[in-house]
Amino acid sequence: MKTVKIVGVPEHFNLPWQLCIENGEFEAENIDLQWKDIPEGTGKMCQMLRDGEADMAVILTEGIVKDIVAGNPSKIVQIYVQSPLIWGIHVAAKSEYQTIKDLQNKKVAISRIGSGSQLMAYVNANEQGWETDDLEFEIINTIDGAVEALTDGTADYFMWEHFMTKPLVDKGIFRRVGDCPTPWPSFVITVRDEFLKKNPKTVEKILEIINKTTHDFAQIPNIDKTLAELFNQKPEDIQEWLKLTQWSQKHLSEKAFIKIQNQLFELGIIDKKSTFVETVKAL
Repeated sequence: MKTVKIVGVPEHFNLPWQLCIENGEFEAENIDLQWKDIPEGTGKMCQMLRDGEADMAVILTEGIVKDIVAGNPSKIVQIYVQSPLIWGIHVAAKSEYQTIKDLQNKKVAISRIGSGSQLMAYVNANEQGWETDDLEFEIINTIDGAVEALTDGTADYFMWEHFMTKPLVDKGIFRRVGDCPTPWPSFVITVRDEFLKKNPKTVEKILEIINKTTHDFAQIPNIDKTLAELFNQKPEDIQEWLKLTQWSQKHLSEKAFIKIQNQLFELGIIDKKSTFVETVKAL
């Protein structure tokens, strides 16, 4: 039995992994896939790959590209979700800010340095024509930390996935002033170089199993009800999310990689560029 430590955020995007584990599909191939939820998100997962605490990660594209450029010894082996991630821009329900424009020069709550919540603040600032050098951050670790920071006023706004944050909007804790979709595919599957070198066939088999599930995911009977219950969502919101989510079973092409990296460079998220072979490994 080959043990594989894999990490991802505790969100609806990662239910296919849980289903495959519960159905014993990895076990049937002699793979002990040990999934760990990481509510702190991308920055923490990058660190875990670097430290050897994780062999694989289902991770935000912009975050892992940035970290590989900065020396993370890992490779992107596949796109997991092709559609953009829709980041809601949230303020405290009683906040005086009513529009995205009101948030210029205001403090952003982020889960940690290098996280998607930080990188997307740069994307949003750029789209609004703000000086990205002026952005100020408050590290809050998790979504609970964001609730605290926005309510107490230690931060002014927080960017997190639209649908996962919607229960807080529905409860009147947050108010959403707008959305900011990623200009690239949302999630990729990444493997630590050392693990990939020693276990290419295991990684191939894992991808084969997960791809089969994501390919037919939306057709699973009552999947909307299952997701709504698990993630405390309204069924109509989950149905909308399922319509918008486009799973991928494909490699990240060189053309797509260059486009993403150029965008990150122009935004000032990375200050140097990596090569395709240093970042991506097609199996």
